[in-house]
Amino acid sequence: MSDRPPHPLADPHTLFDAVEGRRDIVVLGSTGSIGTQAIDLVLRNPDRFRVTALSAAGGRVELLAEQAHRLRVPVVAVAREDAVPALWEALSSRYGTEPLPEILAGADAATDLAASECHTVLNGITGSIGLRPTLAALAAGRTLALANKESLIVGGPLVKQLARPGQIIPVDSEHTAIFQALGAGTRADVRKLVVTASGGPFRGRTRAELDTVTPADALAHPTWAMGPVITVNSSTLVNKGLEVIEAHLLYDVPFDRIEVVVHPQSYVHSMVEFLDGSTIAQATPPDMTGSIAIGIGWPGRVPDAAPAFDWTKASTWEFFPLDTEAFPSVGLARHVGELGGTAPAVFNAANEECVDAFLTGRLPFNGIMDTVTEVVAEHGTPVRQGRGTALTVADVLEAESWARARSRELAAKATAEARA
Repeated sequence: MSDRPPHPLADPHTLFDAVEGRRDIVVLGSTGSIGTQAIDLVLRNPDRFRVTALSAAGGRVELLAEQAHRLRVPVVAVAREDAVPALWEALSSRYGTEPLPEILAGADAATDLAASECHTVLNGITGSIGLRPTLAALAAGRTLALANKESLIVGGPLVKQLARPGQIIPVDSEHTAIFQALGAGTRADVRKLVVTASGGPFRGRTRAELDTVTPADALAHPTWAMGPVITVNSSTLVNKGLEVIEAHLLYDVPFDRIEVVVHPQSYVHSMVEFLDGSTIAQATPPDMTGSIAIGIGWPGRVPDAAPAFDWTKASTWEFFPLDTEAFPSVGLARHVGELGGTAPAVFNAANEECVDAFLTGRLPFNGIMDTVTEVVAEHGTPVRQGRGTALTVADVLEAESWARARSRELAAKATAEARA
């Protein structure tokens, strides 16, 4: 890996490996929310995109087989090897006497597909298991449409060493918004980035009022339909903290110039403030398809990719400051982002374990961030300090393993104390 100077990983002014005509796309995490919406977009635009490979965890083989058949992909992959017989059967029932696609299976299957021949890899995998596919796509020279924020969070230095300018196109709605708004000026013109947050289902509640909220309360997001982990992350605003770290890494903007503002309607997905006082905001109704279209189609725009506003109808757009006392997650995320090394991986892994403990009744809502904060503090000792730009995948995995184990220990302790 070369020692290139720092540069924005995502830059609308830099076009990486542009092609004319139809683009070949590999979709990782095809049966998840991002993957299914991406496939719908591809099927609506066969002249622009062709999917050459699909990967999924293996829990929804019927859907994966249906996707493979509709798209006529030559290869599909599942992380779970025990899912292969069911996938083979599901494919056989659809293909009949036609040749079946090749099936890859195992922990490295998605990584292998990420390095396969294509123009763009859409990484829609959930969790830090998306790190190796992200690195594989970058090393193979593919354009990376990145929806897997965790791979950037936990492996920031590794990603920055591999990625060329313009090689990553963000798919998160907040970062796609910033990406587009940055096109209004030069890098030197940027004063700050403003990341918007819906505020989740608990906007306006105090920390004391959050003590008794239930998993059902946390999963009732007011504007977005998402998976359980990301929905709980939205309720704690951990998701916004992760996006602050992601913005720092994607756009090479210092943490003190990245602001979070609460916008309940989720119309404005984020903003860029320039030195002359101008603020450029990107806005659409809450929908991920437009962000996915930017991710796989940039610099082109896909007609009618997502719904637009009806400007003949009145609407109210509100903005509020972040309540850092009730929601300390953003401040903690800034702290671990500034620490660097394995600290972001510890933060992310501890949070995932604590969210699981909350959803299964082993931690109260406020216990999520209390426990994550304690794990991060323990990791900060010299013996577990990260190694900065010398970070390796093994470092990340080791730190994650420790953070998960320690989080489970603390959650079990909290449960025992609550029952005593």
